[in-house]
Amino acid sequence: MNSPDPVIDANLAVALDALLTEQSVTRAATRLHTSPAAMSRTLGRLRRILQDPLLVRAGQTMVPTPRAQALRDEAAAVVRSLGALLAPGTVVDPATLRSTFTLQAADLVGAALASGLLRLTRQEAPGVSLRFRAEELEAGPALRDGRIDLEIGSIDHVDPETQVEKLLTLRMVAAVRSGHPLAEEPLTPARLAAADHVAVSRRGRFTGPLDTALAERDLRRRVAVVLPSHLAAMALAARSDVVCLVPAALSGAAPSPLTADATALGLHLLDIPLPLPPLTIGMAWHPRQTADGAHRWLRDAVRRTLRAPGGSTA
Repeated sequence: MNSPDPVIDANLAVALDALLTEQSVTRAATRLHTSPAAMSRTLGRLRRILQDPLLVRAGQTMVPTPRAQALRDEAAAVVRSLGALLAPGTVVDPATLRSTFTLQAADLVGAALASGLLRLTRQEAPGVSLRFRAEELEAGPALRDGRIDLEIGSIDHVDPETQVEKLLTLRMVAAVRSGHPLAEEPLTPARLAAADHVAVSRRGRFTGPLDTALAERDLRRRVAVVLPSHLAAMALAARSDVVCLVPAALSGAAPSPLTADATALGLHLLDIPLPLPPLTIGMAWHPRQTADGAHRWLRDAVRRTLRAPGGSTA
């Protein structure tokens, strides 16, 4: 009757390599940070499995048997392979990447990211291509299925398997065209409510946090138009008297890259004299990509782009 096959034990391979290299139970034990008694027991187990004494006494030393000599290089190679297999993920050289990353973001966030990320990819990872998608997919399943690699924006879904990192905390300000009446005098809640507004909502909603804050003062604004895009809303505000809300850096902080388009359109940013909740911009990804070197570079590139003053990558 055949004896059962021994259970594969990586520790035995490591011990065998140490014993054959050191040719001493004591030195092998020191190398593996164990006791000589434990190493002696391991040697006994190896002898039973391999049916060979492996190391035999020769005066004050131990010498390998022919079988042990034959196994020495193979044991060392196995241990090296185990070390490579179980080592933490190595840092990826961005210059060697040949990847296409798909990012889902609102148009304002995508516009703020695109130029900075493009500069970084040209400088560090010229083999990387970027695909931006509008907020058209349910992010949790899309991240899980690999249809998108990263979601950037206001992360409003609660999915326990999704990794989320906060990037920026912003405040909402009122953006108006050059020469708008609201910019000529200090802005008050009443003057803000009296103006026509453009609201931004992918779902076509007319109300938001500003309406709640105004209602607490018995004020109500008039939303003349609802658009699904912040960029379209800002373009409309630049050519008319409607007021558009845009995210800006907290007071005292460096300018946010998300206001770059408003500045480019010549819009004036006015502080809103109401306690509006802050806006948190973050990024979300599936945990299977947390340790992936390429994805780690992508996340770091997004951090550097959004957290840099004015979107600079310097």
